[in-house]
Amino acid sequence: MARSKNTAGAASTLRIIGGQWRSRKLQFAPAPGLRPTSDRIRETLFNWLAPTVAGAHCADLFTGSGALGLEALSRGAAHCDFVDTSKLALEHVSQHLSQLDATALARCHRQMATDFVASTTAELDIVFIDPPFATDLVNPVVQALSLADCLAPEAWVYIEMPRNRPPPNCPDHWLLHRDKAAGDVAYRLFQVTKR
Repeated sequence: MARSKNTAGAASTLRIIGGQWRSRKLQFAPAPGLRPTSDRIRETLFNWLAPTVAGAHCADLFTGSGALGLEALSRGAAHCDFVDTSKLALEHVSQHLSQLDATALARCHRQMATDFVASTTAELDIVFIDPPFATDLVNPVVQALSLADCLAPEAWVYIEMPRNRPPPNCPDHWLLHRDKAAGDVAYRLFQVTKR
């Protein structure tokens, strides 16, 4: 969930760009500094992930509108954990899952991303890390993931952050697979290898 400095306004629309729900439009509640990861970035990301999404267990940390997790489910992910501290954001994601007849494919967790990572018993194949741009939450979540035992062998970790910030401080066994920038957004995909 990429974040901008815009304030809340009228209802916003999220468009799923690929998979079984392609072109479906979903309404979500705007909030200060909140906007979905752009269509262009999502398309690039899911092109990178295309060989691995089907059947994957995903976690959409800092869920916001749910754009990344819903896109993954649309493209064949087996399950997604949506994690956010916003009750309203998770209520909208739950509504979207109901509209898409996909409630059995997901769980919503109202908690800090670091707490979810530390407590989950799931084995995660793909993790999306996209906190509000005004915060410094990427490195704490990366550290939590490196300490927890929740990443599947050869898991993928996607990180989206402001372009003007230093790269994330990832463990040595997280190999940078692809990285790009679009506007003020830098986005990177890492593959976790054996230590």
